[in-house]
Amino acid sequence: MPPLAIGLLLGAGTFFVYWSFWPQEPAHVRTRRGGFMAELHDHLNQAGYASLTPANLMVGSFVLLAFTFVLVVALTRVVPIAVCFSLMAGAVPVSLVRMRARKRRNKLRDLWPDVVDNITSGVRAGLALPEALSQLSVRGPAELRPAFAAFAEDYRTTGRFHDCLDRLKDRLSDPVGDRIVESLRIAREVGGSDLGKLLRTLSSFLREDARTRAELETRQSWTVNAARLAAGAPWVILGMLALNGSSLEAYSSPTGWLVLAVGAGLCVVAYRAMVWIGRLPEEERVLR
Repeated sequence: MPPLAIGLLLGAGTFFVYWSFWPQEPAHVRTRRGGFMAELHDHLNQAGYASLTPANLMVGSFVLLAFTFVLVVALTRVVPIAVCFSLMAGAVPVSLVRMRARKRRNKLRDLWPDVVDNITSGVRAGLALPEALSQLSVRGPAELRPAFAAFAEDYRTTGRFHDCLDRLKDRLSDPVGDRIVESLRIAREVGGSDLGKLLRTLSSFLREDARTRAELETRQSWTVNAARLAAGAPWVILGMLALNGSSLEAYSSPTGWLVLAVGAGLCVVAYRAMVWIGRLPEEERVLR
């Protein structure tokens, strides 16, 4: 065997030995923990559209984009204008889902302490953890009853508490719900007499967190609204100009393409900067 081949084999063997000390996470686990589609799946669940998949939403966005492009081209005969408005139309479904998910998250933030209090009451009454969670389908907040009703049905069918908790987390797709579920999982595994104290501490923490975030969001909401107004105003004016076809002929030239591209880029950058400055960071699902 040539010395070069021996050297290559030795180097490859050394590399594989080194690589074995760093076990890789399975690809499906990495995909589930992050990425645009996983985030969109969480937003759909949080918005109450559990039956809608991210792929269906993306297909709907593409169909709306294509329809808007054809419609604007037919009305204005100016391709750059059609491209701009079709891109905005294609982003509407995802934006609406995210907006509804954000509103529902804010609403649920005030309900989670009541959920913990109900679980605490059930545990004090002598109920087991699965039974305390199941009774939330009747006594819990109306927004969360369907998820806990599905948990109760799963537990009656399978009797596997941890698997049912995993499915409950997927239905809720909420960072606060993840914390509650994992706290109950640990309490179930460890046991002991500190469960009531843990639940009371968690309830007080969630109430304080919800109160603080509500105050900050009220003070900073004007910044987000100003960013939306500043980003949307130029395009409203452009839409009004589209009513006069002769005024749009300049945008068909290469200079018009450049003006629209630069304007769109500046609007996106300015809007994202204003939102980043004014909006509170959303909690991530680190316990998914």
